[in-house]
Amino acid sequence: MGADYQWATSLQALMHHLPLTNLHRWDVRPDEAVAIQLSLAAKVSLVPFAGEVNFVAGVDMSAKDVARAAVVILSYPEMEVVEVARAEKPLDFPYVPGLLSFREGPAILSAFEKIQQWPDLAFFDGQGIAHPRKIGIASHMGVLLDLPTIGVGKSPLAVHGKEPGPEPGSWTEWTNRKGEVLAAALRTKARSNPLYISPGHKMDLPTSVAYVQASLRGYRLPEPTRQAHNAAAVRE
Repeated sequence: MGADYQWATSLQALMHHLPLTNLHRWDVRPDEAVAIQLSLAAKVSLVPFAGEVNFVAGVDMSAKDVARAAVVILSYPEMEVVEVARAEKPLDFPYVPGLLSFREGPAILSAFEKIQQWPDLAFFDGQGIAHPRKIGIASHMGVLLDLPTIGVGKSPLAVHGKEPGPEPGSWTEWTNRKGEVLAAALRTKARSNPLYISPGHKMDLPTSVAYVQASLRGYRLPEPTRQAHNAAAVRE
């Protein structure tokens, strides 16, 4: 890593340590939340990501009694854990399918505020543009954080397609009802169900799949989301 890159990364981290929770209102009605989603969806960028990646984040939630978010920073491509940040927020927004980012977003942003090493790329447990309004949690948070993001879903949402082959690494394109390619069904482990990969922000589908494949370490989940899943289950 060169000195210029380290300086730029440190500056980005410093800038992102500013409060993130007031980028738009969170205490809104479901119809207002939909309007916010439509506004943010217009800002999603699906250009191929070609930047340098030295650190990646895994993001996951545990939302039972409270919204508990975990952000785990890992080195890339080594996949060694560098930092873990957690945050809890009340579950103020009701459970409404398609609007989960309004239930989980405040805790996620609060966890990102604690990070010392800002990531170059973030994996989210959830959807990117594979969403009825093309603004799943990975896309929503990507726009707010101005960060390249990837959605790693355990089940499909708003897309359909053919199952990938049985061998790890096999993947197929999945489309919405309009025929738009929004996700990939990716077999990450033999005899395991596929994951559903969709670009979040500042990312395209083939690059998203490539980064997920490069982050696998013998488990169904890529290492960033696997580590975040484990960290989200731990109460501070």
